[in-house]
Amino acid sequence: MANHEPRRRGRRASGEDTRAALLAAARGEFAERGFDGATVRRIGERAGVDPAMVNHWFGGKEQLFVASLELPIDPSALVANVLPGDPEQLGERMVGMFLGVWDVAAGGPLASMLRSVASHPGVARMMREFIARTILGPFVGEVAPDRVEERAALVASQLVGMGFIRYIVELEPMASAEPAALVAVVGPTIQRYLTEPLP
Repeated sequence: MANHEPRRRGRRASGEDTRAALLAAARGEFAERGFDGATVRRIGERAGVDPAMVNHWFGGKEQLFVASLELPIDPSALVANVLPGDPEQLGERMVGMFLGVWDVAAGGPLASMLRSVASHPGVARMMREFIARTILGPFVGEVAPDRVEERAALVASQLVGMGFIRYIVELEPMASAEPAALVAVVGPTIQRYLTEPLP
């Protein structure tokens, strides 16, 4: 009869081992099940630790997802910093925020993420669910008069397209444009998607 070793609960001998195990488990779960389908319980089980360790190390599933992809963003902080203010200038604030995050490392991990999305359907599904639920959802849902999902998709197409052209294709003059110039040009388009009547 097989000798089944009981699943370890709580911290491992080294806290960093637990953190690394959770990150590895999260990457597997998110890739297989998407952001919505992955659960803290399954991630903990896959890592061989108590699921409570997810909250201990990362604060929740959203933060674990960000850490697992090494994204230099905190979605809750972005929303808290950008959403307050004149709703008619939200588009400009969103473009400024987006460029600020990307420009820190000339694209950095976000550019790598875009390349992965283009070639891995599982990563694309994760990012689609994550962006819709935790980043664009709060912005668009707060100001959109109707057709929230459609408006969120339009905003995403503009922002992600801008990032792709600026950091991966490096098409001039957008690649070297000053952020303020892009905010002035792209911001009104985002604003139209957010609040103005759609055809």
